[in-house]
Amino acid sequence: MNSIGSWFRQLAFRLRLSLSHFMAGRYGNDKLNIAILCAGLFLSLLSTWMKKPIVNLLLVLLSYGLMIWAISRTLSRNTYRRYQENRRFLQLINRVKDRHNCYFDCPKCRQTVRVPRGKGKISITCPRCHERFVKKT
Repeated sequence: MNSIGSWFRQLAFRLRLSLSHFMAGRYGNDKLNIAILCAGLFLSLLSTWMKKPIVNLLLVLLSYGLMIWAISRTLSRNTYRRYQENRRFLQLINRVKDRHNCYFDCPKCRQTVRVPRGKGKISITCPRCHERFVKKT
């Protein structure tokens, strides 16, 4: 009995080691992947309740496409590009959650500047290049 337990431990160790070797240099999982997988799961569940076969087929194909996209992002070796995609996604989510502020881009250096919403026409100074521009919030 004891030899079977040690055999399973060795097998688990070897599998963990081979998986870590396989994933070395690959991007892995992030918030955008989780959102894509959740959207694919939602579309897959929605397709089970659809009565029309054409709509059902489109939802199933779209859900499979989203899941394949998430897996390909996870296994990608272009980590910089995946990081940039995730960063833009998180910026978008933070802007949607932040309803008390407006975001503008500086016309000179393209720095994103956050200003309070509902203040009317205000003069904004860029923190990076100190360019002044007027926007309506």
